[in-house]
Amino acid sequence: MYATLIVVAVLWGGTTGLLLPRAVYRLSVAPEESWRADCPAGHPITGPARGWLGGTRCASCEAGVPARTAAAPAPASTTEAEARADDRGATARTDTSADIVTNTTGPATGGAPASAVRYAPSVLLPLLTALACAALAAATGPRPELAVWLLLTPFAMVLALVDRHVHRLPDQLTLPLAAAAAVLLGAAALLPGAGGSWTDALLGGLALGACYFLLFLINPNGMGFGDVKLALSLGVALGWYGWPVLFVGAFAGFLLGAVYGLGLVLLRRASRKSAIPFGPFMITGALIGLLLGGLAAA
Repeated sequence: MYATLIVVAVLWGGTTGLLLPRAVYRLSVAPEESWRADCPAGHPITGPARGWLGGTRCASCEAGVPARTAAAPAPASTTEAEARADDRGATARTDTSADIVTNTTGPATGGAPASAVRYAPSVLLPLLTALACAALAAATGPRPELAVWLLLTPFAMVLALVDRHVHRLPDQLTLPLAAAAAVLLGAAALLPGAGGSWTDALLGGLALGACYFLLFLINPNGMGFGDVKLALSLGVALGWYGWPVLFVGAFAGFLLGAVYGLGLVLLRRASRKSAIPFGPFMITGALIGLLLGGLAAA
């Protein structure tokens, strides 16, 4: 049974991961910019779900369609720009979102730049998503909440990579993720064999969200409001298995972030005041907590 679950989880994670690199590329923009609609060469991004799902290989560039100069992203409206500024998981970064564009060897056809043929990594996301889903399946086993973890994991991975690239956690993902976690775990709690408590999950979301909001008020330059919104969904997930798991998952996120920041300082790649994307560490810490909680509930 467990082996079958793990295989299914790997297939699910790998398949969904293959569909999401394009979303990562399109969402990885500065707060004042609109979501990306073109490849780096200027070809419109098309495909399933209005171009939001799929890999990041430009068919127009491969086919030799003449490339046009990519227009500068249209500035967002004042209200939209202010809302997106809240999404940032940290303060201003020193590099730009262009690091998501990867180079390929050899010239591209049709005059398109080589980097435009494949304009973002397409292997990392499926691999990470498959590994995370496999680990969750192994730890959780055939319990109802496993379906919830598998459904939420791809979106958490997108958030982690977007935050890594541009220090942002978009409301379009963080808020629906929190609502989905609460609703789906509520449904899981009604099924036999559930390994957690829906009440504790809701309280966990409120508690972790409140803690991050307090940190945001104390040091808004070090803690972005996007982290506060992400904490809601992670708190719901961790709270499902109880308060000890919530504490472990939250602490693991802070510990991983601190170790990473200290490593950058020791390597002189950053100063003590440099901003780092905290979302990936929050999500990794939550994954650790869920694995421990799933094993303990077995």
